[in-house]
Amino acid sequence: MTAFREADYPDWPNLAAMMFARARQAPTRPMLRHFADGAWRSIDWATFARRAASTARNLRAQGISAGERVLIVAENRPEYPILETALLAIRAVPVPAYTTYTSEDYAHVLRDCGARAAIVSTPDLAARIVAAHHLAAHHLAAPHLPNGALDLLVTMSDFTTPAIRTIRFDTLDGDTLPPDDIEAEAALIPPTALACLIYTSGTGGDPKGVMLPHRAILSNCRGAYRLIQTLGLQDDVYLSYLPLSHSYEHTAGQFFMLSIGAEVAYARGVETLAADIATIRPTIMTMVPRVLEVIRGRIIQGVQRGPAWKRFLFDQALALGLKRLDGQTLTLRENLLDKLLDRLVRAKVAARFGGRLRIAISGGARLEPEIGRFYLALGLRLLQGYGQTEAGPVISANLPLRIRTETVGPPLEGVELRIAPDGEILVRGDLVMDGYWGRPDETAAAVQHGWLHTGDIGVLEPDGYLRITDRKKDIIVLAGGDNISPARVEGMLAAQPAIAQAAVFGDGRSALSALVVPQEGFDELAAANAVAEVNMRLSVTERIRRHAVVPPFTIDNGQLTATQKVKRHVVHQAHAATLEKLGA
Repeated sequence: MTAFREADYPDWPNLAAMMFARARQAPTRPMLRHFADGAWRSIDWATFARRAASTARNLRAQGISAGERVLIVAENRPEYPILETALLAIRAVPVPAYTTYTSEDYAHVLRDCGARAAIVSTPDLAARIVAAHHLAAHHLAAPHLPNGALDLLVTMSDFTTPAIRTIRFDTLDGDTLPPDDIEAEAALIPPTALACLIYTSGTGGDPKGVMLPHRAILSNCRGAYRLIQTLGLQDDVYLSYLPLSHSYEHTAGQFFMLSIGAEVAYARGVETLAADIATIRPTIMTMVPRVLEVIRGRIIQGVQRGPAWKRFLFDQALALGLKRLDGQTLTLRENLLDKLLDRLVRAKVAARFGGRLRIAISGGARLEPEIGRFYLALGLRLLQGYGQTEAGPVISANLPLRIRTETVGPPLEGVELRIAPDGEILVRGDLVMDGYWGRPDETAAAVQHGWLHTGDIGVLEPDGYLRITDRKKDIIVLAGGDNISPARVEGMLAAQPAIAQAAVFGDGRSALSALVVPQEGFDELAAANAVAEVNMRLSVTERIRRHAVVPPFTIDNGQLTATQKVKRHVVHQAHAATLEKLGA
């Protein structure tokens, strides 16, 4: 048993104290792994603690004080938890921001939260922040700041600008002093203190700054520990590739994984994800549905291009796996064949995830049950969770030993959940945010009498499992008064091998229309056939009357969030003329 195998989850007062406590318990244990100078390199907990304490002291010397907001704009890398822990320890407020933001997006965040410092990784990001600084300063009356919106820029690379006082990050983290003074200071921070501002992904408009106190993220960590402890804690390795600026990865992939002693390895990028999985061979991963859909599509394409006997074995593995999922008893012959297929088929699917993955957790958006059943039938323990930034962000998750793909599982321990008369999911507990930064009216509407109004519609099953049916504000009301769930229809479309992405519209119209993006290797006719196939499984009012093939929704064209969720309002605006022709 290592120092990370407590019988019960520790009761830390705050996140910084948690990080320093872990470092004291296992100073030589590998903590962070990253690729640099052509090789994978590791950082142990003692090195992390020393660098975080040094950074805290030197940021304070640069004028960063308690309560001040500091943007962090960087890819997933060891400097991220070092910086966050340093800022938290001196009671400053980290503001993680997406590297995919434009200068206008950064300017919005600067204006909204009033940050006076930013920490960036690359020259390109630094240039965007400088441009945002000028945009924000133009809109702000800030005579107390000599250069407008920002007065400190910390860079992890060579970059200079006359616009803002600029220093290198490596001048901050080089102290060789032990972390005792900063650790002692951090221990005094109460759990109610503000830990970070996480900006919503902006699927429905301008991002809002969600105020998450230490208690909210720690509540998530404690609930997640209870969830996975049924599998037993091991020397787990976690591959981090979702952006740390997103609340899901920020809590689950960073603080939770480190709280249980997992080594966190940072992927080099999405384009090298397959190679990084093969090298790191993670035991735990968090996923978003879009990534799972893409991998599934590639698996199916590979099988279809192979010889007939391989297609037969794959189809048999899938069919028998689904039969087991449905609780049906396999015959003696099927049992023997199933065990053989474990080696011939399922082992190859497992190899795509490194070969030793114990658990994969899907979140960030709705996972189509068909996608979940596909992976479970092929041997991947994939469980779907549910949450939102305003709740830390995890609200519920399937139990690893009792997965129901049509649900998002029961609430985490410590989470109260109830369904309002109109079907809206309400949540109460330590996980709930303090509110939206600078938006008291919107805060009052979102949190009433301690209950977070999620904006999601759901049903609580008799066994306590939660089933999401739609977003309250995304429900399409047809001209005839029928209420349609676009998420359900879009999920069924995207589950088709021929369709990569889909967006459904039709509010106030007589029927639904869809914009579809064909999967790579499939043409418009294949996409049309896929739409027709889905229509056969939909009710009359849910069916797609017309559709159009459009270019992919991407982060670069602003139609996807960083976690691959479709920005419906942006897609609608970008394809307004097409939708008008379709009658949507």
